[in-house]
Amino acid sequence: MASMLEFRTTGFNPYAVKYSPYYDSRVAVASAANYGIVGNGRLFCLGLGPQGVQVEKTFDTYDAQYDLAWSEINENQLLAACGDGSIKLYDVNVTEFPVMNFHEHKREVYAVAWSPVTKDTFASSSWDGTVKIWSPARAESLRTLPVGNCTYSTSYCPSNPNIISAVSADSHLRIFDLRTPVNAQYHLTTKIPVHQPPSVPMPPGVAPPFTPAEILTHDWNKYRDSVIATGGVDRVIRTFDIRNPTAGPASIMMGHDYAVRRLAWSPHAADILLSASYDMTVRLWTDGSTMATDQSPPVKPGLQLGIMNRHTEFVTGVDWCLFGVGGWVATAGWDERVLLWDANMMLQGRG
Repeated sequence: MASMLEFRTTGFNPYAVKYSPYYDSRVAVASAANYGIVGNGRLFCLGLGPQGVQVEKTFDTYDAQYDLAWSEINENQLLAACGDGSIKLYDVNVTEFPVMNFHEHKREVYAVAWSPVTKDTFASSSWDGTVKIWSPARAESLRTLPVGNCTYSTSYCPSNPNIISAVSADSHLRIFDLRTPVNAQYHLTTKIPVHQPPSVPMPPGVAPPFTPAEILTHDWNKYRDSVIATGGVDRVIRTFDIRNPTAGPASIMMGHDYAVRRLAWSPHAADILLSASYDMTVRLWTDGSTMATDQSPPVKPGLQLGIMNRHTEFVTGVDWCLFGVGGWVATAGWDERVLLWDANMMLQGRG
């Protein structure tokens, strides 16, 4: 794979990497010293130019940083999810200190996501078992959605700002609809047991485990807004259609040797997604949804299109660039490296 740029986060182990939604030349990385066990965090704002990857700005925190999200309303602002339970909003034009600090979570904040539709709220999920909805203009949260156990990831539906998802340690995918009344369910409308066997026969040769395990990551498909991919400790990637929550997985992708830490659907193709794993690899998949229906089984076996194994430690972050020819991705891992490369090399069979 010839086209690859590298940046070293010396002394800090990355936990997340995100391309700017405004520029194809700006990337941010959330990281932690000592693998996030003890010590500071550092947010890197990186610029891509003729000299390669350069640091534009860094922001240090007293505790580890586990995730980040670019603002959807200000091209210079971004959020950092911190180990002390806080979320900090930074501006690259403001030196050193955050412009806002949001601190209600009782334990580590493991994920943040900015609303891509209305752009006026963001969500956070925490090990304290809650998802919180915030406005960037006020320090107090707007709503708290109880999950009840360690919540690793939260995200907005790409087409509806009222629908929010979360995955957690109890092996469930939860869907909240903020338009519903606040009753005993606290806006919870759907609860999908990720490891439940499908109601239809499995494709030949595909035998995923059905024992509950922690779900670490999930992502909404950008073209089919009812489809969500999940991944976690059992190494399996599954997709679900939330319009039919009792049907089980729509597709299954197997191949990773250890836990799947991060997933990202392509913004350029409806069937393509990337996965990052503790097996030190990044893998490119099709979920099989473009297969001809007359020969495709009810549960589609996803196909691995390529593998990138340049990282030498856990791979914790992966993201797609929204711009350009539609194949550049950024990956980050505990080897203190951020790699930017062209996934089209895999799609063309040259990976």
